[in-house]
Amino acid sequence: MSNESFIFKRFRNIGVLTITSVYFLILVGGVVRSTGSGMGCPDWPKCFGSWIPPTNVNQLPSNYLEIYKNKRIQKNEKLAEKLSKLGFTEVAANIFSHPSQYIETEFNATKTWIEYLNRLVGALIGVFVFLTLLFSVSYINKDRTIFHFSLLSFFIVGIQGWLGSLVVSTNLLPIMVTIHMALALILVAILIYVVTRSQKSSFKQLIQTSNTKIYWTFYLVIFLSFTQILLGTQVRELIDVIASELNYSGRETWIGKLGTPFYIHRSFSAIIFLVNVYLCWQLYNLHENQLFKLANSLLACIGIEIIVGTILTYFAIPAPLQPVHLVLATVLFGLQFYMLLVYYYLTRSRVLTMAIR
Repeated sequence: MSNESFIFKRFRNIGVLTITSVYFLILVGGVVRSTGSGMGCPDWPKCFGSWIPPTNVNQLPSNYLEIYKNKRIQKNEKLAEKLSKLGFTEVAANIFSHPSQYIETEFNATKTWIEYLNRLVGALIGVFVFLTLLFSVSYINKDRTIFHFSLLSFFIVGIQGWLGSLVVSTNLLPIMVTIHMALALILVAILIYVVTRSQKSSFKQLIQTSNTKIYWTFYLVIFLSFTQILLGTQVRELIDVIASELNYSGRETWIGKLGTPFYIHRSFSAIIFLVNVYLCWQLYNLHENQLFKLANSLLACIGIEIIVGTILTYFAIPAPLQPVHLVLATVLFGLQFYMLLVYYYLTRSRVLTMAIR
């Protein structure tokens, strides 16, 4: 029994570590974007053709700009050809119509090493996800769903690595960045699910049977948060374009140049706030201590996110707060999903107990 307890505790610990690492990677990715380091390494998986990046431009050939631009174009030609064969002709055309395709990125040691750190963290997460899968084997006989979803998370990490290479080769093509972010959120949700499911026997506090209205509110807030993060990613991409055009100067003018996407993103946040408040009101009425604490955490997270968003809007988009804004949004999404699972297992335990009686 003690050995079984150790096995399940080990899975929980590696799962929590993996989730934390994914959030850290999102933070690092935000730093990469806010510092304009996305193309710090013009190739993938190596960086300037080496596993250890250079520290000085003198370590590179004199025509390195042309070399890596041509490599990107060759890779994108193959990608576009494959997409066209699959019927995605418009996406294939966008790869070459986007102006960033032919931009040559000059070497900058700081930006190169920031991007390299991002890749190292990504590789470390690959190891953690593999360990999560490895330790989930113990659940094959007890709860095979945990193993299946752990396997799915492993495949998603592989796809993320491949997408990361496309993000680089297409020079941060907006649609690639958005898909990359969407998959990261799906990965977070899957990992939270397998870890929470592995601990479902610990949800022994019984409350009233499940309420369909509460479930639908949960589904709505999760969908809204997912959508808002993707909208924010698009706004982030516009900021990158404006910053590059202005050579990262005149930050106080950036917000005014964002246009409609920014105003949609900002207005959408008011809807999200109201729906989350309604969800918390529903949970408070259940008088269940665990859900009460989680609801308080949710409101606190939303409050901090609103403050950070306000500062970004009215104080010239401070670079250090950009990754914080992104991480808070993804934490909010993960917390909402976790709360849904907690509510499910608490009410499910109540249903099962009633059935046994």
